[in-house]
Amino acid sequence: MGACMALCSIASCASCLCGSAPCMLSSCCPSTYNSTVSRLAFSFLLLLGTLVSVIMILPGMETQLKKIPGFCTDGVSIPGVEGKVNCDVIVGYKSVYRMCFAMACFFFLFSVIMIRVRSSKDPRASLQNGFWFFKFLILVGITVGAFFIPDGMFNTVWFYFGVVGSFMFIIIQLILLVDFAHSWNQSWVEKAEEGNSKCWFAALLSFTFVHYALAFSAMVLFYVFYTQPDDCTEHKVFISLNLIFCVGVSVVAILPKVQEAQPSSGLLQASLISLYTMYVTWSAMTNNPNRKCNPSLLSMISPTASPTPAPGPTPAPVGAQWWDAQGIVGLVIFFFCTLYASIRSSNNTQVNKLMRTEEGQGLAADYEAAPGEDGAQRAVDNEEEAVTYSYSFFHFSLFLASLYIMMTLTNWYQPNTAYEAMQSTMPAVWVKISSSWLGLALYLWTLVAPLILPDRDFH
Repeated sequence: MGACMALCSIASCASCLCGSAPCMLSSCCPSTYNSTVSRLAFSFLLLLGTLVSVIMILPGMETQLKKIPGFCTDGVSIPGVEGKVNCDVIVGYKSVYRMCFAMACFFFLFSVIMIRVRSSKDPRASLQNGFWFFKFLILVGITVGAFFIPDGMFNTVWFYFGVVGSFMFIIIQLILLVDFAHSWNQSWVEKAEEGNSKCWFAALLSFTFVHYALAFSAMVLFYVFYTQPDDCTEHKVFISLNLIFCVGVSVVAILPKVQEAQPSSGLLQASLISLYTMYVTWSAMTNNPNRKCNPSLLSMISPTASPTPAPGPTPAPVGAQWWDAQGIVGLVIFFFCTLYASIRSSNNTQVNKLMRTEEGQGLAADYEAAPGEDGAQRAVDNEEEAVTYSYSFFHFSLFLASLYIMMTLTNWYQPNTAYEAMQSTMPAVWVKISSSWLGLALYLWTLVAPLILPDRDFH
């Protein structure tokens, strides 16, 4: 009996994998919107690929694979069995480049296919919201094919694609953080107006203070550890400029005219953007090839543990763990932004225009879905009249996210054509810093746009 029930359960899951998104999560989220479930499913594929990439780049993975008898070409051999797998390619930064290449191709393909889908009545919408088993097979097939790409110039060329894509995704992350802070501030202000205002306003003030305190502390630590009295001029300029810019947008956010045009704007959003800007500044400085201006975390904690390295570019040692603390923080922010992009519900018109989404639904539906013939609940199709988000732009965002993951896991190191060493480069520093400046400019625009263009509807 148990075996029969298990087979029935497997058959049910298989039918859902070949069916639509509402079927997939009907048992977990019976009142979820169809558009939300599809975004969550695609985000899960991206996170699954990210997890595989993390496992591939773990230190010692190549050594462990070579211990498997008859598996690697230059590993432990057994009589009569010859290793067929090049373990140098399936682990390390090469594997991350190929895994992320496969994910980028997958999402870019869907981005092209889903151009100008207007409603769920479009035949292509069924491809967006269903056939998950076959989409998973397509992703696996592209991934397998990517590992057969000859070395040549592939990694070097794909590195530059990653730099450009990561620059664009950092901007998207900042837009999502602006939207999150806006929704957060608006929600708590509404609760304060409904009752117990002192408690809610105190909470808003507390989080705002914490964000600014962390940002200011980070700035002080940057001056202490990432600058030298007679060196590191770029770092001094980066830190000072971003400090001035953060103070500037904070002042603009509370100007009377801005408050009049946008009552929901405030210091909570500005504080969160300031903290994120300090993170991007730190991330940029950790890619400086001048090790005198870019000390390791170990040397910060134990200055006497190792001598001070000479200034100048230093290649990463062979077998080193290329992603470090800033990479881990980057992955956490990436995970949060990806999840938020899948379930976001915003009435911020400017952010919706930038993200090509509609005002309205989030994770939970406003009403219960009608049960299907089998008695199970189904998610609500809320896109019969019009889609709630741009399918094409959503996939393009995941395409950029794949490139960002690739650069984050490899710590923005650039491989040489012989793949003998990887070293950080100044272009990566400038990409990150310029993205922080552009992000601050976009946030400033969301504040002053209603004043500059009074005839436009920004509400």
